[in-house]
Amino acid sequence: MKLGDLSVGYLYSLQAALRSLGHDPEPLLRRYRISPALLSQAGARISIPRFMRLGHAAIQLSSRADFGLLMGLHSEPTHLGLPGVTAQCAPTLGQAFETLVRFERLVSQNYRGHSSFQAPATRFYSISPYNAFNLFVVDSALASRLQLARQLTAGAARLREVHIEFPAPEYAARYEVLFGCPVLFEQQHNQLLWEPTSLELQPVQYAATTHEQLLTLCDQQLRELTRHRRLRERVEEIVSPQLHSRLPTLDEVARQLGLPGWTLRRRLRIEDGTRFQDIIDEIRRDLALSYIRDTETALGEVSFLLGFSSPAAFQRAFKRWTGVAPGQFRRQGREVVARQNDRPETG
Repeated sequence: MKLGDLSVGYLYSLQAALRSLGHDPEPLLRRYRISPALLSQAGARISIPRFMRLGHAAIQLSSRADFGLLMGLHSEPTHLGLPGVTAQCAPTLGQAFETLVRFERLVSQNYRGHSSFQAPATRFYSISPYNAFNLFVVDSALASRLQLARQLTAGAARLREVHIEFPAPEYAARYEVLFGCPVLFEQQHNQLLWEPTSLELQPVQYAATTHEQLLTLCDQQLRELTRHRRLRERVEEIVSPQLHSRLPTLDEVARQLGLPGWTLRRRLRIEDGTRFQDIIDEIRRDLALSYIRDTETALGEVSFLLGFSSPAAFQRAFKRWTGVAPGQFRRQGREVVARQNDRPETG
């Protein structure tokens, strides 16, 4: 269980945005061990923490705090792989968004949740608490959805309003210039609210037979991706996004899986030799290790994200899992990374 990963296709817009500002992206990519071979490898993915560190480094290199918005403007449907190409051929813009949501797992997955589309809103899930490493993720996600709609409809699609969860950043004026509508901060969701008529627009590349063929391919790939998922993984997918709020009970998770509670308890014991509470504990442990090793998230924020009653309770649990305090674990990890980065490149 980790924070998640995404297709290397998401890095194409990062490259394009840096080049548009006069920067060569190759040294930055090499620093984070992103090779040309990886960028061209079918199905290649990178972890979400590495993506966040890359984005933060790109902001520092370009001195553009609004770099995520710029990334969105340089996104292309093809960056989203087969789902993106399928969306291009959809009968309406609304169905294009439905396609991207339905097959999102083919190009990205995040333990915090999934994107959604419920007309007139295209919504990007919450990744709060926000910090210097993840604002650009929301910026790029929302801006790329705007860019997609513009490309599919030759600029005809119109937004009614944009909602963003975090407080207005220093570059807040850039949002309304980009989105062309009111942008409200400190809202309940990260979402684009479309003019309803825009969702009925037919994409300029609509092709009925091609769309059906591509939907079949997407379905095949999604079935293959999920075919070997164990019951435990399905439980993790339900529980993980709710760690920072009210944890669901075993019976609530069982209902979402279409099972009686006693059946879920028995099958977990038979298939994995585990208990529901053990799964929650192991999710927290794995996510804690990933947050502290792979991100700069403050320890208090990690405690909140994992649903602990207090930072002290988190500290005790972490020491039970690893034998060391979370701060010491993070320092040791930084020392290892520093030694790796000091090694001369070979080849």
